[in-house]
Amino acid sequence: MMSLSPEEIERYARHLVLREIGGPGQQKLKSARVLVIGAGGLGAPLLQYLAAAGVGVIAIVDNDTVSLSNLQRQIIHDTKGIGRPKVESAREAIGRLNPHVRVEPHALRLTQENARALISGYDVVADGSDNFATRYLVSDACFFERKPLVTAAVGGFDASLTTLRPFEAGPDGKPNPTYRCLFPEAPPPGTAPSCEEAGILGALAGVVGAMMALEVVREIVGFGESLVGRLLLIDTLAMRLETLRYGWDPDNPLNGATSPR
Repeated sequence: MMSLSPEEIERYARHLVLREIGGPGQQKLKSARVLVIGAGGLGAPLLQYLAAAGVGVIAIVDNDTVSLSNLQRQIIHDTKGIGRPKVESAREAIGRLNPHVRVEPHALRLTQENARALISGYDVVADGSDNFATRYLVSDACFFERKPLVTAAVGGFDASLTTLRPFEAGPDGKPNPTYRCLFPEAPPPGTAPSCEEAGILGALAGVVGAMMALEVVREIVGFGESLVGRLLLIDTLAMRLETLRYGWDPDNPLNGATSPR
């Protein structure tokens, strides 16, 4: 286990006094390798809180550049960064925040050809992408590579968040649910408006990205009850949070009753 320097002990002092994290938990964070999909609305606060928490290696996947319309919510970037690759803008911001974190930028788009190889090199994956195709691709790859996945989605004034460990069994002996147990099929094209079309409350992305970071830290350290098998729903118009339980679908194509495992 990696030891903490005197400067790190001071930096993470508020973690170290938490019984559920302490020195051993902080060392786990320092040893961890986390892959973040997207440096946008969710990725921006997620990356900042993971860096502040002392995650040793943070990888960022994003092939986009910073635009002026991003800055209403993507707070890891700034006005001077407009036109720059998001992975580079985010890497520099993380360096200013915590020089003890190593950033691995991947300025690319995830595909069927590269997803599994990329995901295999990390301990936990956090998906802040903005489309169903990428969410299915990432969740399938995490299943086959046996990597925990924290995944969230935001739109307008609403959001959802869950954690997936479908390569393991739950307390009842059944497999944990997959993303395809929760959402068997993507909505037909055109029925789910994009962020550009529907708009999004900027602060909502900040709240959910921070919650994603909390779940990633939980997966690394191992405290409390995770969101495996639970979907957190956030409605900011009513300022209401609900948690729905969902279970394994024996007909799902990944770890279903008839699927090859």
